[in-house]
Amino acid sequence: MPKKSRDRADWERSTYADAIKRVPERAKFETTYGARIPPVFDPSGSDPGLPGEPPYTRGVQPTMYRGRVWTMRQYAGFGTAEETNARYRYLLQHGQTGLSVAFDLPTQMGYDADDPRVAGEVGKVGVSISSVDDLARVFEGIPLAEVTTSMTINATAAILLAMYVAVGKQQGVASERIGGTTQNDILKEYIARGTYIFPPRPSMRLATDLIAYSAAELPRWNPISISGYHIREAGADSVQELAFTFADAIAYADAVVERGLEVDRFAPQLSFFFAAHSTLLEEVAKFRAARRVWAGIMRDRYGARAPASLALRFHTQTMGSTLTAQQPQNNIVRTAIEALAAVLGGTQSLHTNAYDEALGLPTEESVQIALRTQQIIAEESGVTETIDPLAGAHAIESLTDDIERRVGAELGKIGDLGGALVGIERGYQQRAIEDSAYEQQRAVEKGEKLVVGVNAYRAGEEPDVPILRVDEGVRTKQAERLADLRRQRDPTRTARARADLVTAARGDANLVPRILAAVEARVTLGEICADLREVFGTYDPPRR
Repeated sequence: MPKKSRDRADWERSTYADAIKRVPERAKFETTYGARIPPVFDPSGSDPGLPGEPPYTRGVQPTMYRGRVWTMRQYAGFGTAEETNARYRYLLQHGQTGLSVAFDLPTQMGYDADDPRVAGEVGKVGVSISSVDDLARVFEGIPLAEVTTSMTINATAAILLAMYVAVGKQQGVASERIGGTTQNDILKEYIARGTYIFPPRPSMRLATDLIAYSAAELPRWNPISISGYHIREAGADSVQELAFTFADAIAYADAVVERGLEVDRFAPQLSFFFAAHSTLLEEVAKFRAARRVWAGIMRDRYGARAPASLALRFHTQTMGSTLTAQQPQNNIVRTAIEALAAVLGGTQSLHTNAYDEALGLPTEESVQIALRTQQIIAEESGVTETIDPLAGAHAIESLTDDIERRVGAELGKIGDLGGALVGIERGYQQRAIEDSAYEQQRAVEKGEKLVVGVNAYRAGEEPDVPILRVDEGVRTKQAERLADLRRQRDPTRTARARADLVTAARGDANLVPRILAAVEARVTLGEICADLREVFGTYDPPRR
């Protein structure tokens, strides 16, 4: 028997056989004409390896979706905590399997809802959170021991995680039992998104404090989700998305190693977040290449030994920038293609955008369609029954190899500059993304790239699509709650917690325990950030 076939047969008898015991009995894995569907098809040409084994080109789990489909985690949040809680309950009732919190801009930028500087933004693009009491209302009736929660929050990530831990305690859930992810990827904020507060170096300290704290105290929590998604949405191409993301990941890993943590202690808790574009084959190859690149970085740069350290675990979101305000129902098809790319590429978690998001916040009807898109792919398409089903296709294997090579070359350039942080300070990544975005937009305007409904196949009258509006009274309600909180809390405990945090910030102690003590003393998010601004200052980006 040829070696490759023998290895695969051994794998089916051992790794796969053990894991398949956990597969639900309802899974028949047969074609519509009754033939057995094997777990893995042999690729033609070079062998990319086996699922569940380094470098994980074909997936990080030996059975992938034959054992368990990806987490369906719809990103949601707007207005008050009560409105967001109602949306979460709606999504859970309709089959969502994980929560994902959208915060408003004041929360992301470190301002309380009653701050006059943010009067027009409270509750607009996410839920308004100024205190631990607000977050408790978001999760009222939702047991934190039974769900995992992703929080898209960066500059204030340590504060929101501290609040989440505190809410867990209020529910009687021990810290080691809560599971989920904080995005906490501040470097990409300087590159692409802009919700930063402090200069890069103190921001890196906060990010790595959270990683170190989670390694010691929160074994089920992913303290960082290193994000290529926003880099891609800003205009990067697929190679730049991976290269700039992994350069950031190297910067975080270097910083944590410098603090004395062994790589295998924290690397299994690193997670990633990528975009799924409508260029289906390129995206599938991108995800496969990403797993190989990360396994190589962990093995060759850091000497990681634990298989979990080498495994790239990532959440995917379909792209907002591919959605169009023109003929918005077309976005349902775009999202389906992008979701399929993520699934064929082996994502562990997926958000599908709603068709009306180019116009406003999604309605209940549109989020249900978005969730049903995932469910139809999982339950009706058949693509989950074979692991890495496109392996061996010449286009896929060639693109995977090419993307891997190009990402390696771009990482070399950033390394020559001195790493991601130096590149950001010099504006290297920002300029590269701007150039890529400009070329893409020029191609649309010149008709070289067709966008259905925009520069091709245009219709006459646009359909009337209902748009969700946030109640303008949100800010007033939040301000009243903050006034009540400040009257009711213990002023001595609050002052002591704030002073302890400032003292720690002036030194080199881990800030997360002090932040946790502060939120439990009902210090507000805006107060904590004001204190840290006094110590760290604020970031003013260089003018180019």
